[in-house]
Amino acid sequence: MKMNLPLLALAIGAFGIGVTEFSPMGMLPTIANDLGVSIPTAGILISAYAFGVLVGAPIMTLAFANLPRRRLLLLSMAIFTLGNLISALADSYTTLLIGRIITSFNHGAFFGVGAVVATSIVPPNKRAGAVAAMFSGLTFATIGGVPLASYIGSTIGWRVAFFGISIIGVITMLALRFSLPPLANTEKANIRHELSVLTRGPVLAALLLTVVGASSMFTVFTYIVPILQQETLASTTFVTAMLVLYGVGLAVGNVLGGRFADKSLYGTLVVSLVSVTVLLLLFSISMTSAWITAPLIFFWGVGSFAVVPPLQSLVVQEASEAPNLASAMNIGAFNLGNAVGAALGGAVISAGLGLPAVSIAGAATAILGLMMTVFLNRRRQTTQALA
Repeated sequence: MKMNLPLLALAIGAFGIGVTEFSPMGMLPTIANDLGVSIPTAGILISAYAFGVLVGAPIMTLAFANLPRRRLLLLSMAIFTLGNLISALADSYTTLLIGRIITSFNHGAFFGVGAVVATSIVPPNKRAGAVAAMFSGLTFATIGGVPLASYIGSTIGWRVAFFGISIIGVITMLALRFSLPPLANTEKANIRHELSVLTRGPVLAALLLTVVGASSMFTVFTYIVPILQQETLASTTFVTAMLVLYGVGLAVGNVLGGRFADKSLYGTLVVSLVSVTVLLLLFSISMTSAWITAPLIFFWGVGSFAVVPPLQSLVVQEASEAPNLASAMNIGAFNLGNAVGAALGGAVISAGLGLPAVSIAGAATAILGLMMTVFLNRRRQTTQALA
């Protein structure tokens, strides 16, 4: 997918959002010590962000449904910048929590509306690739942005990291303003109609598939550090290298997912989910070997994010009459899958089944997603045949 200026602007915004979402995970001890709270209490900053994404997506999309798309994207990034500035200036845990919640409200609207905008500025056969181009910012955030922000937070100060993220917000606003046309709505949005489209069976099924697909990823990724430390007996340097390698895999998977989804959306989902299942099962029996773990983590990253462009395109496709709300809710569904996967992995560990079982649980979730994909594809083929 050849990158153009509007897609580049959207990718920069996705990069900033990715950094602000995940970097606090690497700064929790520093934040907790500085604000005088426990690490579990500081961890609420992460779960509060995820909850804010889930709630903010429909609120922002419906409240500003008739706003021109460029203006809504600018408003979203203004909220992003404000929230990170509040976080950077926070002198108490409560203020930081408020800043995180404000920041989260931009997430679903930006990715949801941004995905619709991305698909509208390219030919029909390039739509999944356009979504992948926008989401490339998110994958690059996992490779470099998040480790850098965590390093700055640990060495210079977490407030400096949030100031830096705010600057990304300003850059994104300028890039969007000068690269995108106004993108005024040709038809006024009907909120009742938007909500009715969201309740349709195919749309709900696509959203549920996103939850399951994300759960498969985060069941294991949430606990990848203790897995590498306790099972692989890896050093801190090796763990960091594996996180970067996984991020590289996400970037590659994002590109491949967008490219092949334009040719076969369901085929890309099937191949990706089968790959994730096999890789996680292999990981469960070989995680004690660093030499085997490294390539498995890379290819697992490829398979994990190859599902994102086709899933986002599927939701927009199924809700073509009112795609903005459904697209934004799909981002919320991804974050819900994050929480569900983390809870599933935690439950496996609490049950005393061991860390290898976490990888098996992730594979089982991928199998569930595969079964859902096959069912949805068969139903689509049946509907087309009847038509």
